[in-house]
Amino acid sequence: MAEEQPEWKRLKLSVERPYKDDQGHPIPVLLDITPEGQHIYEPRKDLTTTIGEKLHRIFLERGHNFFEKRVDDRKQESVSATQVAESSDVPDDSGSAKIMTPEELFQLRIELIPQLHIALGEMSQAKDLLSVLLAADSASQPSSSQPLLSQLSLSQPLSQTLSQASQQSQPDLPAANLTSTTVAKPPPVQSVHAFNTQLTIGGKDKALRHAAGLFKSAAQGMEKSRLQSEKYWIDALKIRRNNWGLIPAPLPPGSATGKGADRTSKDFLVSFGLEESPIVFKRRAIGRMSTIDSESPSLRLPSRQHMRLQVSLVQTVTQGRRISGRSSCATALEEVDTQTTLKAAQTEVVEQEIFSILVREASTLPTASARVSERLIAIEAAHATELRFELVDSDLVPPHAGDSTEELQATCDLIYSSLHLLLLRSHSHAKSLRLGQTTAAAAQPTGSPLTLQPIIDMLQYRGFCQRIQTEIQRVVVALSNAGVATKFYFNAVGEEGEELITQLLPRSQLRLSGECLLRIDNRRSLRFTFSSPSTLTAHLSQATLPITHIPQLVQLLGDEVTACLLERICEVGGGLCEYVHGTCER
Repeated sequence: MAEEQPEWKRLKLSVERPYKDDQGHPIPVLLDITPEGQHIYEPRKDLTTTIGEKLHRIFLERGHNFFEKRVDDRKQESVSATQVAESSDVPDDSGSAKIMTPEELFQLRIELIPQLHIALGEMSQAKDLLSVLLAADSASQPSSSQPLLSQLSLSQPLSQTLSQASQQSQPDLPAANLTSTTVAKPPPVQSVHAFNTQLTIGGKDKALRHAAGLFKSAAQGMEKSRLQSEKYWIDALKIRRNNWGLIPAPLPPGSATGKGADRTSKDFLVSFGLEESPIVFKRRAIGRMSTIDSESPSLRLPSRQHMRLQVSLVQTVTQGRRISGRSSCATALEEVDTQTTLKAAQTEVVEQEIFSILVREASTLPTASARVSERLIAIEAAHATELRFELVDSDLVPPHAGDSTEELQATCDLIYSSLHLLLLRSHSHAKSLRLGQTTAAAAQPTGSPLTLQPIIDMLQYRGFCQRIQTEIQRVVVALSNAGVATKFYFNAVGEEGEELITQLLPRSQLRLSGECLLRIDNRRSLRFTFSSPSTLTAHLSQATLPITHIPQLVQLLGDEVTACLLERICEVGGGLCEYVHGTCER
């Protein structure tokens, strides 16, 4: 037989709802607590009222004539069921069962109650007999139990036998043998009792600690949920204050969308794309506020690709040496908060849209050849000048090349900024067409403003101006070495900033122009004007000549310098000599 477990091992904490307090009184069910602190309990139901409600329910469900059905009909149904069961060849136990009527049940009760009373009396007498026998002193009366037991016979009723035995044995039993004795459990050893008490207290303490741990974890979860909700709405208010777009989030899958269903959005999305961007880039420019884990970033951008646009120029100089430069605007931003994260993501989407436009227009350039791949566009924009547009990882910062120059880097930054302005110009044109705000002259079917061609024209104009300046500068250096006083003024871009911004309007065309002035020996001046992409005009005192190529410019400069020098030589000779029929007299 297994040993009985100690009390501390059998200690159990019930998870059921307690229905009595420590004094044994029933605990009422709390329904509500008023603002004044008053407790409202569930009223106790009376047993009589409950029984009355159940009886009333019986009459409502089964009719008022429930107790008025005829007994004969029930008997007739039972008799017919019995006859059908007997007539069948195969006995069916389920078919022989019948329902007893209240009258038959009452008759059965009358027959069984007397027999049950007889059995109860015999059991009571047997119990009394056993109590007497156990209380008797076996040492003082060793032979009194044997005659008494020998008198028990199965032929006589138990009550008659017991009465005879009690009459015969009554004088032999003393009164002291029928008294009761109370036996108390011996007190346990003090150390064992203290150990058992410690085990019991330890078990209760463990259960209480476990319950306290459950309450603590639940409180921590509630506090974490509160902090997440507070952070969610603080970030949302910051986003709205910074004028970022908030749009309703779509309903989760499985939501009811039928007539009368609640189709109100329970969340919102952050839209940081441009208004007139294609739908593909608008879908990329969508963010979602995180509501699950506070350790992850609060703003999730599922379609972010972390790709930035980098503009670079590669130019071939004397003796085949190549110099390069790239834009410095493609450096990664430190995303320390939601505002900077949205700015970085918006910049990436805008630059990807610019790159897609450049890919579309690179194949139709009229004045330059291009090589297009998935993430690189290489264009021979001008003489010995290659322009590259490349999508690079935003986290990757390439090192500066040793042959890079500040001039090319500044030019790349200018191209990078101009691409954003040209993109906004195309968006403005698309918006004006969409809203129908164009004039009658502009309502003709015309294409959208180009984005890449103005950049190519600007680079070609830059190379054109550099070659003109190089040729004129060579003449200036030669005259200076010969001791002829010269003044040289060169301005490649003569327009002001406001005028250049005006040319970026949707119905305008970007045109750059400049001028150059060369004064030789303070007496003869040469003025040249030029405009993009490669138009040069010489303004002389005799006429205005258009120049179509560089050799023509070199020839014109040589002629003008030669004429100026010959005229100066003649003036100097006329001051030193006298002319007599073409001869000089001493």
